[in-house]
Amino acid sequence: MPDMSKIAILTPAPDYWENWSLPKAHYERLLGPDLEFRPWTQPSELSGFDLVLPLLTWGYQRDVPGWFALLDHLEAEGLPMANPAKVLRWNSDKAYLAELSAAGVATVPTLIRESMSDAALVSAREILESPRLVVKPPISGGADGTYLIGPSDPLPAEAVGQRMLVQPYLPAIAEDGEYSLFYFGGHFSHAISKHPADGDFRVQEQFGGVERGIDAPDDAKAMAEAALAATDKLLDCGPLTYARIDMVRDSEGKFRLMELELIEPSLFLHFAPDEGSLFADAVREQISAIRCRRLNSKSAQDYNL
Repeated sequence: MPDMSKIAILTPAPDYWENWSLPKAHYERLLGPDLEFRPWTQPSELSGFDLVLPLLTWGYQRDVPGWFALLDHLEAEGLPMANPAKVLRWNSDKAYLAELSAAGVATVPTLIRESMSDAALVSAREILESPRLVVKPPISGGADGTYLIGPSDPLPAEAVGQRMLVQPYLPAIAEDGEYSLFYFGGHFSHAISKHPADGDFRVQEQFGGVERGIDAPDDAKAMAEAALAATDKLLDCGPLTYARIDMVRDSEGKFRLMELELIEPSLFLHFAPDEGSLFADAVREQISAIRCRRLNSKSAQDYNL
């Protein structure tokens, strides 16, 4: 970046293995020589940075208390964040889907069960009218602890007694793929579809999933923008520096929100027509806005003196 801004990107814990070399290369190319990568579990002092991005905090769901403690620290210290800590906290727990649904966003039907059991599984099948269910922790990522349960399958032992999210399995995930749309600074950038390997339901690369660049359908853009507008109304957060909106078609062909990824989404910038320039611009604009707020605050303090 031409103004040599100091930027920190928070990365996975040292003992979390997943290949993040490709996004790292994109961020280095786009954000300049003063970019630093710090593990989110051991970030050291962050007050000297112009902006902190948690874009690679993969695996935070494996240490939830530590994750929320970090967000509390970032917020209490008033550190310059993209996106704001209150957004990250809200987006960490997929109970937010209920809030978006209540706000009129078409989400994948979702139940939250505070203590999952075989009886809760039977009840969910009846309520959701689906013989096949997806069960996963509300605070999750990378398909950790996620199960596809058929009509005669028992509840996995790991899920018994746990707080779990239950959704119907939508066959379009295998037939049509999961759609992801990317917005930077409130502006649409690009879209991809993600497809699971044959016989699987998970679209992540580590499970054999593949991605393809696509032209975003108009109704997918409408869904994404409705979800972002509802989030702004709920949180009063304004346009977010980055957002990934994941969705899938239901049995009637209507897009339904699967997840709103505002913390550490893979941005797949190699599919962006501009190779990520809009993302870099959004980061630069966020830094400028933060500097402007600080200057105005200092001017106000000086005036009061």
